Amino acid sequence: MTRRNDVRQAYDEVAETYASVRSESGQDMDILAAFLDPLSSSATILDAGCGQGVPVFRHLDEVATAVGLDLSRKQLRLATANVPGGRLVQGDLTQLPVADGVFDAVTAYHTLIHVPLDAHQTVITEFARTLRPGGRLLLTESPAEWTGANPDWLDTGVEMQWSMAGADTTRDQLRNAGFTIFDEWEVNNDEHWMFFAAELAD
Repeated sequence: MTRRNDVRQAYDEVAETYASVRSESGQDMDILAAFLDPLSSSATILDAGCGQGVPVFRHLDEVATAVGLDLSRKQLRLATANVPGGRLVQGDLTQLPVADGVFDAVTAYHTLIHVPLDAHQTVITEFARTLRPGGRLLLTESPAEWTGANPDWLDTGVEMQWSMAGADTTRDQLRNAGFTIFDEWEVNNDEHWMFFAAELAD
C-alpha cells in the first residue's frame, strides 16, 4: 500500500534525477490546452502535484493565475527556480491548505496515483471543495487498477510506490464528488494513461 510520507521522501531524494527525465508528450499538453480553452485569463487554477513546475505549472502560470502545490519540499524548490514568481505551497492532497470555492479549475497530472487507494475519494472530494460552482477538473489515472512499488526507481536506489484505482473507479469517485465527466482521453505513449475532464455542478 502506498504511504504518503514514503512518497514524499522518495520525491525529495530523487528530485534532480526526476526533473531531468520528467516531461509531458505533445498530446498531454494538447489535452491541457483544450481543457483550458474556455477559461478566461483571469481564471484561478490549482496545479495539484506540480512537481518541479515544468511543463504544466509553468504553462498555467503563463495563461492564468496559478497556484502550484506539492508534498515534496525539494520539488517545490526546483519549481521556484523553474517558474520564478510562481505561487507555490507545500501541502497534502487529502487536506488541501486552501479555502472553499477559490479556484476555477484544478489540474492533477500523475498525482492521484501516489495516494493510497482508500484516500482517492477524499482527494477528489477535496478538489471539489476548492472549486467554485461550475469549476473544472483535469486529472490522470491508469486505465486499470494496479498497486506496486519499484525499489530502484530511475536507477537511484530509491523506492517509489503507486496506487492506481483504474478508470471505472475514478469515474464513480468523480460522480460521487459532484462532478460530471465531459471528456476523456486515452493516451498511450511510453506509458498508458487516462485523462478525465470533469465539471462541478453549479
